Amino acid sequence: MEPLNQEKLEQLTALLTSAVEQDASDIFLIPGMPVAFKLHGQIEAIDERKIFPEEMNQYINAIYALTNGRTMKKVLEAGDDDFSFSIKGLSRFRASVMKQRGSLAAVIRLVRFDLPSPESLHIPESIMGLSGLSKGLVLVTGPAGSGKSTTLACIIDRINQTKNAHVITLEDPIEFLHRHQKSVVTQREIGLDTDSYVDGLRAALRQAPDVILLGEMRDYETIRIAMTAAETGHLVISTLHTTGAANTIDRIIDIFPANAQQQIRVQLSMVLQAVVSQQLVPTLDNRLTPAFELMFLNKAIRNLIRESKIHQIDNVIATGAASGMVSMDNSLLKLYRDGAISKDTAITYSQDSEQMQLRLR
Repeated sequence: MEPLNQEKLEQLTALLTSAVEQDASDIFLIPGMPVAFKLHGQIEAIDERKIFPEEMNQYINAIYALTNGRTMKKVLEAGDDDFSFSIKGLSRFRASVMKQRGSLAAVIRLVRFDLPSPESLHIPESIMGLSGLSKGLVLVTGPAGSGKSTTLACIIDRINQTKNAHVITLEDPIEFLHRHQKSVVTQREIGLDTDSYVDGLRAALRQAPDVILLGEMRDYETIRIAMTAAETGHLVISTLHTTGAANTIDRIIDIFPANAQQQIRVQLSMVLQAVVSQQLVPTLDNRLTPAFELMFLNKAIRNLIRESKIHQIDNVIATGAASGMVSMDNSLLKLYRDGAISKDTAITYSQDSEQMQLRLR
């Protein structure tokens, strides 16, 4: 790669500043297309001029110049690289640099210095209340870009404000920075501070943790150790790219070999405390708002997990309002009745579209 182009660094800084001012969520720098921002869920080109590969290389150099000495070794060898960087007085950013069609490209996500309040993000207090748990496994699930990391950060922030605890986070990369308040918060980045989630999790268990945040449970070994940690008196909070509590439980069990699955069902039924599932849906004023499903583990659900009757869990959630549970479809229905989303949006994002249509008549 060529030396840093100072003019391109200034252009990149101006782009990042403009994205912050316009409240964009992401910036797209892709050869063959103009620079684009994602604004309220829609990708919009900010000019008509396409980026050529040579110019793209200059942008990539400029991105790495804004990091604390990070090199391009990983992206050149592995084909992709994820990392965070900050611009003082502006914002934090999470960059994903990748090879595509023989050249480099980048997507940059904006991460505010100050974590927005749960109220401004429409995260209900029933979810924030999970911060009061002292042990067990809590999962926040949903598709990529649904706001899981922000929900996790809000829960950790609430713990930090209210508990005398040691919180260890394992993230890839670190997004929100947590300052020590009532808690001591140790934040470790995969690939920088520890080699992998598994290595970081094993080490965390030797570091007197009360709360462990796992940015993602990606494989069998990570899930196994996380469940053991939750079983031995730690609060473990993590994410999966699944939709719905029942699908999440199925995914965890399916990761394990067939001869271990009954044991895992029993273990999961004991350690799992709650599953939050979320998605971002478009509002009538062209913004995005979260819709949440919330499942608390009660005796009935623990029995269904042990007995491999996962398909019945959705019915328990739908009828569990008295114990604080909320189904995704009930969440969408409330957004519609509150005038936040359209009827079509409620149907499109529902789990049971036919039933939703009947309820909206």
